[in-house]
Amino acid sequence: MKKVKKPVFFIVFGIILLFTYSVYAGFATQYGDIKTIHIKGLKDIRLGIDIRGGVDVSFSPDNDVNATDAELDSAMEVIKVRLSKLNINDYESYIDYQKDKLIVRFPWKADEEDFDPEKAVKELGETAMLKFIEGTDITGPEVLTGKDVVSAYSQTQYDRNGALQNVVVLKLSEEGKSKFGEATTRLYSQAGVISIWMDDTNISSATVSEPITDGEAIITGSFTGADAKALADKINSGALPFKLKTSSFKTISPTMGEGALDSMVLGGIIAFCLVALFMIFTYRLPGFVAAIALLGQMAGTLAIVSGYFGFMPSSTLTIPGIAGIILSIGMGVDANIITSERIKEEINAGKSLDTALRLGYDRAFTSIFDGNITVIIVAAVLMGAFGAPDGFFAKMLNIVFRYFGVSTNSTIYSFGFTLLAGVILNFVMGVLASRLMLFSLSKFKAFRNPKLYGGADSE
Repeated sequence: MKKVKKPVFFIVFGIILLFTYSVYAGFATQYGDIKTIHIKGLKDIRLGIDIRGGVDVSFSPDNDVNATDAELDSAMEVIKVRLSKLNINDYESYIDYQKDKLIVRFPWKADEEDFDPEKAVKELGETAMLKFIEGTDITGPEVLTGKDVVSAYSQTQYDRNGALQNVVVLKLSEEGKSKFGEATTRLYSQAGVISIWMDDTNISSATVSEPITDGEAIITGSFTGADAKALADKINSGALPFKLKTSSFKTISPTMGEGALDSMVLGGIIAFCLVALFMIFTYRLPGFVAAIALLGQMAGTLAIVSGYFGFMPSSTLTIPGIAGIILSIGMGVDANIITSERIKEEINAGKSLDTALRLGYDRAFTSIFDGNITVIIVAAVLMGAFGAPDGFFAKMLNIVFRYFGVSTNSTIYSFGFTLLAGVILNFVMGVLASRLMLFSLSKFKAFRNPKLYGGADSE
């Protein structure tokens, strides 16, 4: 490392303090009733249902039906529509194709004290009713029902102008072919509309552009590939050959979650203060620098969770996630203790202060690296095993976990996520930032006494 100048300590210290405050407070602007969040603060962190309280439910096909992957996709689309209908938008949903399970988690509805989770779960699992209606009102004449649709799928094809577009193709039964042919022939002359309804929720509306008498209808629109597939899944769900049953169901009281959160936050603050005092008392100046680095590490971990950095999405913070933060802080303490002990050993061995600092950090790095890499591997495995099937680590470790099915558990995933983030930040704060600050302080004459670094008075 090049020679560190005296002002570096104040620059790094100032950046850490400013960063920590911005992570805590965030930054938002208010224009009338519109609030725009520019930087997310602690209050904007998305809390898991074990803190906020909520429902964790798993559905599976009734009567031990072996559902296909397509049928499971369709069933999940129905559940998503019904969640939106219940004004539940903050939810997590996963499909375990190996075990034929649909896993849904959602928090308690905000500002609603009489929310009945059991009733909501029952509504989610009811068989869907799919209808094609003349016009855009659900009270219009019925054209088709779900049983008239043999299949629906999305595909890409060229339009009349030669441009590629995403469409949804419907294959109809013989009865459906007859009914749809009659309706589209009549509505075509009127520029009429046929709308598609899931239960009492409109999922699509289309103008009849030509009579369709061959039993194959094409729905066009400004669809993305994902939009077209989602609509096809919803249409297919109207003809599912099975009902859903609740295979597991649990609720967590908001009061219990908030109480646990308050206890862990208070315990974390007390623990951090005690650790900082211990580091300063035992290792003096390196301990003081370590406490600053640990503050930056903790703030950085919370920033990653909250979505502070625009290029990274926010994550859900659970109680085990908080435990992951605390454990990563412990790893940071361990790294600083190793470095401080190495510096003390070099000073007591007769090395000059500058040489002792350089050798102390260099010789401590191998031990720090080995310990942290081990924890990083463990955290990655936890995120792969208990995260969403389409997550980075789940895909990377698919060769291992594909034989066991999905075991999505957001609380354990959160533990792995915060642990991974904290350990990586340990390299940034506990190794790089602390080194810059300590080397900078060592340039001041007042801080040249080896006793401040754990050695005896000499220099």
